[in-house]
Amino acid sequence: MKALALDLGLKRIGLALCVDKKIALPLKGILRKNRQQAAEEIKKILLMHEISLLIVGIPKGGSSEEIMQKRIQHFVSLLEFKGEIVFVDESYTSREALKFGTINSKNKDTKLDSLAALVMIKDYFAL
Repeated sequence: MKALALDLGLKRIGLALCVDKKIALPLKGILRKNRQQAAEEIKKILLMHEISLLIVGIPKGGSSEEIMQKRIQHFVSLLEFKGEIVFVDESYTSREALKFGTINSKNKDTKLDSLAALVMIKDYFAL
């Protein structure tokens, strides 16, 4: 069984992979130009890694929770993923990812986002 976690943002998407509920690692994230381009890149990753479970972070709390939830659900529908989809609370995952100590939060690449996705996977599978 292979799972992919997504930390979806408007500019960057973090990705992490988990194999057999034992091994988890961050993948190179995606710089999002538009939702169609980002969805196509994720579709390729889903196929390449033969993903059966998709773990998607949704921020809980705050004034924009409902709007973000709708945006994320719409984006996930663009993936046309036929496996199991689980939505998890992604609150504080970026803060947790900073504890890995190798990331600068002001950096505009996708490393922090992928480490946040890794935190989601580790929490989901209790790794």
